[in-house]
Amino acid sequence: MARREARPVHVGGVVIGGGAPVAVQSMTNTDTRDAAATLAQIERLAAAGCGIVRVAIPHADALEGFSAICDASPLPVVADIHFDHRLAIEATRRGAAKLRINPGNIGATERVDAVIDAAATAGIPIRIGVNAGSLAEEYRDRDWPLPEKLAASAVAFCEHFESRDFTDIVVSAKASSVTATVEAYRLLAAEIPYALHIGVTEAGTLMSGTVKSAVGLGILLAEGVGDTLRVSLTADPAEEVAVAWEILAALGLRRRGPELVSCPTCGRCEVDLVPIAQEVERRLRAVESPVTVAVMGCVVNGPGEAREADVGVAAGRGVGLIFSRGEPLRKVPEEDIVDALMAEVDRLGSARDA
Repeated sequence: MARREARPVHVGGVVIGGGAPVAVQSMTNTDTRDAAATLAQIERLAAAGCGIVRVAIPHADALEGFSAICDASPLPVVADIHFDHRLAIEATRRGAAKLRINPGNIGATERVDAVIDAAATAGIPIRIGVNAGSLAEEYRDRDWPLPEKLAASAVAFCEHFESRDFTDIVVSAKASSVTATVEAYRLLAAEIPYALHIGVTEAGTLMSGTVKSAVGLGILLAEGVGDTLRVSLTADPAEEVAVAWEILAALGLRRRGPELVSCPTCGRCEVDLVPIAQEVERRLRAVESPVTVAVMGCVVNGPGEAREADVGVAAGRGVGLIFSRGEPLRKVPEEDIVDALMAEVDRLGSARDA
């Protein structure tokens, strides 16, 4: 899949753009003043496959916690700042690996310039984040479609940063509308050379947000657009990371751990397949080996259709046929299917590690 070539930036040890793998991001939802709780969440995000983490600094009293977080975090930490440019400047001194600001809500030009200069001194990039609520002033009241206003605002901000000889930039232009988001990023991809952080903002809860994000980000990534992403969900941040990896894996861009293939069930199914598939999915989260595992409900969708799976099960009347690469291995009772399947997964993982 051909990808748009973007100017690379370094966020700690993670490269964004320049042909680097698409980086997965998330954001903590803990109180930044509670460094221990925030670091514990960052550890869980790292274990889930997050590569970069963003932390909110809403007030000055969060800066001490932010410093402690940066000192101990296993992931590069991005400081998320709105409204108060002084917080952004101080964050550059407290260990931020990147800043994320909306220039449209930072205030007067001289305040934005002070943030730019602080980031340049610290040698860290800035993400210019634009959304409908933080457009460049000259575009806010124009009777243009939202994607055009988003893209034009982002380009205007980039040009201002360039005027100060600062090009260590990542750009985002998000909307809660999937179509508006996709079109805004298409416009930006054609207009600027910078790395793009993609996402559908305020996407929704785990179900609706996953669907909107998969559609919007899937379209963009399939077109080669996007250097880093966040799936924004009203859910545990670790779920954002899991969904992001599923999107990347579905497009063949990146893969982390196993792939689960399971059939949708039908009237031919003679076992209670849904809880079996769910339990297999749950246990596979602890597996790092990139195996493909199939959970099939009947012989129609059994070893034949799942022949490419490293290991799988085709269920029958109260039993499961365990197979590997389409070749039958053994039959097990329904209640033993999950354990038998995971035993084969462990065996394959051990063989690959040997």
